[in-house]
Amino acid sequence: MTTGITQPTAIGVLRLPERILFGDGSFASVSVEASRLGRNVLLVCDPFLLNSPELDAILRDLAALSVKVTVESGVIPELPLEHVQKLIDSHRHSVPDAVVAVGGGSAIDLGKLIALGLSHNGALNDWYGENAIPFPVLPVVAVPTTAGTGSEVTGVAVLTDPGRDLKVGISSPYLIPRVAIVDPLLAVGAPASVTAASGADALVHAVEAHTAAVRSSDWSAQLPVFVGQNLLSSPLAIEAIRLIVPNLPRAVRDGNDLDARRAMARGSLLAGMAFGSAGTHLSHAIQYPVGALTHTPHGLGTGLLLPFVLDAVLPTCIPQLEQIAEVLDVRESTAEASARAAIDTIARVFSEIGLPADLRSIGVDDKDVSRIVELSLTVKRLVSNSTHPPTSELIEGIVRAALDGDRARPVSYGTTDQNRIHA
Repeated sequence: MTTGITQPTAIGVLRLPERILFGDGSFASVSVEASRLGRNVLLVCDPFLLNSPELDAILRDLAALSVKVTVESGVIPELPLEHVQKLIDSHRHSVPDAVVAVGGGSAIDLGKLIALGLSHNGALNDWYGENAIPFPVLPVVAVPTTAGTGSEVTGVAVLTDPGRDLKVGISSPYLIPRVAIVDPLLAVGAPASVTAASGADALVHAVEAHTAAVRSSDWSAQLPVFVGQNLLSSPLAIEAIRLIVPNLPRAVRDGNDLDARRAMARGSLLAGMAFGSAGTHLSHAIQYPVGALTHTPHGLGTGLLLPFVLDAVLPTCIPQLEQIAEVLDVRESTAEASARAAIDTIARVFSEIGLPADLRSIGVDDKDVSRIVELSLTVKRLVSNSTHPPTSELIEGIVRAALDGDRARPVSYGTTDQNRIHA
């Protein structure tokens, strides 16, 4: 089928931290990197890290470097707006020079949001959406303890606003951490369920970055945060897919498999580097309302949805999916057959790590479909990144197929419903 879309000339965009440090033991560099940014540091961490050897080592080393440290461990799921704003206000008096964020995606996002809030007296909802932050924020050193979110290298932070039905994203190049430190050994203690959900999200990041629309750019204007699939992001995404697909099941089966942990840490990092500029698309857009409705992990939802999304957009991204098939060594005799083999391989990985096969199993019902479709279409920065024009029929077809786990269900594409899409 054809879409009537003329593909623009390919471009290349990457936005990354000033320094990315990767490798076993790289955690030891946290104190040195933080001390380069100032003498007064706010350290944001997941509660489970309190009194851990890792945190004790950071505090000891920073003290030896004459750096004052304030510890904030108020990381809670979904990062409610009021909670985040209270934490920001509670640290205004300390006037830190930098923020060190250690933990999962929520800890790193909280570190970014506090860095933003302490850089300005306004409310966080002033900065919702894309490119709304007009100034640099406090520098952040980001240290992930899971292989999944990629938040350590992206300009996105997500929180929950009770006045809205979806999680809210704040997206700006100013939110990209100054330094990312990725030590694969920090993920060794993560439970299998966390490894599965975070690893699934990393794979979705890579696949959606590579299957995003190729979009034109006006170099004389401010670029969007997500510019679509591009010449610089796709090689990173492809390498991430190559690393994650064989190693995610291994890491879930045996959390002490160090080779698998190293591959997952590197794959997640590369996926974050890719989607930080290319962006994600429909799996993420649909997961926002699904996650709000079911209170299930983000990576579980994006992973569950991805095969159904790829089935639906396959006619518009066969070359990209064929490249994925090639790197996964499942290429078939025709381009379309190769594309389908790539999707089937990804679906098998998600099944192998125990992700649910359908939306009903996580609490979604028929009555929820119309609201999920409506809310998904409002996430413009994601749905506009789809290779197929986003329509209510397209989104509904994906949701209904995922509802019953029916990948053979035909999808109606409809006509572009632009009046229902907003920032």
